[in-house]
Amino acid sequence: MARVIIGMDPHKRSATIEVINDREKVLAQGRFGTDRAGYQTMLKLGRQHKDRIWAVDGCNGIGKHIAQRLVADGEIVVDVPAKLSARARVFDTGQGRKTDPVDAHSVAVAALRSKGLRQVVVDDATVALRLLSTAVTVWAALTPTCSTGSTSCCSSCCPGAPRNTCQPPRPANCSIPSVLVTWSAGLAAGLPPS
Repeated sequence: MARVIIGMDPHKRSATIEVINDREKVLAQGRFGTDRAGYQTMLKLGRQHKDRIWAVDGCNGIGKHIAQRLVADGEIVVDVPAKLSARARVFDTGQGRKTDPVDAHSVAVAALRSKGLRQVVVDDATVALRLLSTAVTVWAALTPTCSTGSTSCCSSCCPGAPRNTCQPPRPANCSIPSVLVTWSAGLAAGLPPS
């Protein structure tokens, strides 16, 4: 196990973390939003500690979104089952009362004391959805407009092309695979995926 454990109690719009060392001394704690700014602030705090592991409560449930973001950013993340952190909370506090800081501490302690926790890996479906979302966003920004101002394509803006099948121009530095741009453009135009 690493020398520093960052225990996290995740929610949809916020995450409470506590950083402890291998002697369970609290090094830092805080509550952060899960928006881009809050996430970056939390990540910056975590990266101040060189030898670290993120321990997230419920990586297959409420914590999945933030655990996947951490893994995508190259962090080591382990899944702490809710029952395990609940046991640690009861033994540590003498009661089962839940607050976000107590939960974050329980997750960190459970990860520190437990062996064989499952390491979170990148979820292929999440990666595919991110790529598709990015492709659709790029496509929408590049969608040509007809002379009427409508974004639906007609044969007047692409002579000889069937209705709703024009491909938007791609900038030279576009990093999205052309197959995704073509596929997402077809979906947006109402064509079945090929």
